[in-house]
Amino acid sequence: MSITSTPKPMNTNASESDALRILVLDNIAQEGLALLEAAEGIDYEIQTGLSGEALRTALSQFDGAVCRSGVKITAESLEGNTRLKAIARAGVGTDNIDKPAATRLGIVVMNTPTGNTVSTAEHTLALMLGLSRNLAPAHASLLDSKWDRKKFSGRQLAGKTLGIVGLGRIGQEVASRARAFGMTVIGYDPFLSNSQIEQLGIEPYETVESLLPEIDYLTVHTPLTPETKDLISTSQIASMKPGVRLINCARGGIYNEAALVEGLNSGHLGGVALDVYESEPCTDSPLFGMEGVLCTPHLGASTEEAQIQVAEEAVTLMTNYLKNGEIRHAVNTVAVDPKTMEKIRGYLDVAFRLGIMMSGWHGRAVESVALEYHGELVEQDTRLLTSAFCAGLLENVADHVNIINSSALCEERGIEVATHAKRDHATFSSLISVTVRGDGITCQASGTLFGKDMPRLVKVDNYPTDAYMDGILLIFTHQDIPGVIGYVGNVLAQEGVNIAQMAVGRVADEVGGRAIGVLNLDSPTSQESVDCVAQFDGIETARVINLPAHGELPDWLS
Repeated sequence: MSITSTPKPMNTNASESDALRILVLDNIAQEGLALLEAAEGIDYEIQTGLSGEALRTALSQFDGAVCRSGVKITAESLEGNTRLKAIARAGVGTDNIDKPAATRLGIVVMNTPTGNTVSTAEHTLALMLGLSRNLAPAHASLLDSKWDRKKFSGRQLAGKTLGIVGLGRIGQEVASRARAFGMTVIGYDPFLSNSQIEQLGIEPYETVESLLPEIDYLTVHTPLTPETKDLISTSQIASMKPGVRLINCARGGIYNEAALVEGLNSGHLGGVALDVYESEPCTDSPLFGMEGVLCTPHLGASTEEAQIQVAEEAVTLMTNYLKNGEIRHAVNTVAVDPKTMEKIRGYLDVAFRLGIMMSGWHGRAVESVALEYHGELVEQDTRLLTSAFCAGLLENVADHVNIINSSALCEERGIEVATHAKRDHATFSSLISVTVRGDGITCQASGTLFGKDMPRLVKVDNYPTDAYMDGILLIFTHQDIPGVIGYVGNVLAQEGVNIAQMAVGRVADEVGGRAIGVLNLDSPTSQESVDCVAQFDGIETARVINLPAHGELPDWLS
């Protein structure tokens, strides 16, 4: 095992306790390390070749980790980690990172999908050309002192039809280069509309199966998922034209390798070019040495330019997240840029506080949550707001909850979360309303934001109110009769607890009906006092709910 440890000198402007620590787990380009070296308030160490307990221990001592594909970050290596906040992969594939485990612990996983786009697209074309013109065997023949031009006669790309499955960044770059070679390009991508595909100069197909009989060449540019595993196997190959050539620079396992061998042996396949394999590193395959096969050892992103770009991008993603909360190219959470974060930070705080409040007000096992977003908020990515609410809902019942793992933790607990968006602008320009159900109890509340940083509770169940959503809240429902407020104030006074703010409201402004009181307290009150409040004849329910102080934000939002 090769382990290197290169600590960065401490920044003179930050104490050791203040500095954020980043662990580099694989060798990355020097340009990426230079960015780490220059980053203020950042310390880093390079430790390569880690696995097992050594990796688990190392990860527990850092705020962020940057890796390539060499290290395997498993659930075991993340077990018990309460410090690590993010993992940045210098490259596209994140198969070497246990994303469910990272999500469960609230760790953001980011990749660098743009850094190696051009290099991978160029390698795809290089394999197509090498395969079509028999470059590798012709070169080997010359080294064997032979001159055999007829044996290595090839095919030109011009006039042929290329099928592309997966029309993301790399697929689009391959298409543009293939068109420059005079090829007809047809494609399939379930996430793009036909009009979007046509705008790329590609003829769209509705299914992979309908595309296959039309092609002379096939290339895939998708992640490896249960849906794409063995996407091309025996039956798919049989549906293609005889002599078709297959290229894969995406992920091993998308093509079934046994089916490729069968197709080559039967003569149905004209050639196969692979840069990726089901198991890597791969040094032994029945495909190696077969006629009509061109293989490279995962070189798609192996250019100087690509390695520099992915290293710089991974470091930038990591430092921006740790220092500014910016999430880009995340594979396990919603992306958010600094401008968006700044725009909705106040409402993320409102949603988080509503979650804490509803957990306390409902007071029982929660089975379902329904969130409604009203007004200008619907123009934003409300998934972030939902995650913030879920983080608040579980704040006092689960460890290490944050905006990354809160939805997954709710799902683990069987809590159904539904959201609705309404563009109405009623009383408030933006409003978050929530209904929580469970154990036969239904509770509701609504919150909004005054100014930039003043969360306000404007409704509890059917009661309108206007209460500060911070600090210690004593909430009680009661009959709207004289003496209730005075009684509550007297109980608190006997314990020396001062009321900082008070808001009351009654249903439909009905005199003598049902009402609610929301008191902000300057100091905690005992459960005995709360019980005493609840014993008063006119009072139905009384609960104390502890919210963050004004301006106090969770670490994932601050």
